[in-house]
Amino acid sequence: MKALLVGDPLDEATDIGPLATEQILEDLEEQVRKSVAAGARLLTGGQRFKAANKFAPGNYYEPTVLVDIPKGSPASCDEIFGPVASLFRVSSIDEAIELANSTPFGLGAAAWTNDDSECGRFIEELEAGCVFINGMVASDPRLPFGGVKNSGYGRELGEFGIREFVNIKTVWIA
Repeated sequence: MKALLVGDPLDEATDIGPLATEQILEDLEEQVRKSVAAGARLLTGGQRFKAANKFAPGNYYEPTVLVDIPKGSPASCDEIFGPVASLFRVSSIDEAIELANSTPFGLGAAAWTNDDSECGRFIEELEAGCVFINGMVASDPRLPFGGVKNSGYGRELGEFGIREFVNIKTVWIA
């Protein structure tokens, strides 16, 4: 995470741009602060970039990694929309699936495995609108994207997504 380049989103060398609004930045800061206060350990990051940095004004937040995250803290049970990785150690695939499904949210999930049976279990058992195997969750205009549980309903993008924005009228004439 320390190697990621934060900066102008129009620069192709940039890995992470600014957050969309000041409120999102403040919410992210609060989630990280509360998680650390609850006992999570900060490995890197955890702060907004100061005004005296090299970037144009914007809502920049350092790439952040949290470990030893206690249950009930924001990093364990909230959706975090920013450059924050919450790392959890588990001893089995059963424990991994249980942990992933314990949140009331379900936008996207990513799992890494080379085992076909584990792959199938992740696909079938993870409660998320999008499941990515051996890759990060990403939006692609060709694929439907959306969540389950408290992460919304319906889909955007792709063939299924376009149907969310149209009304279909049934006409029957006898």
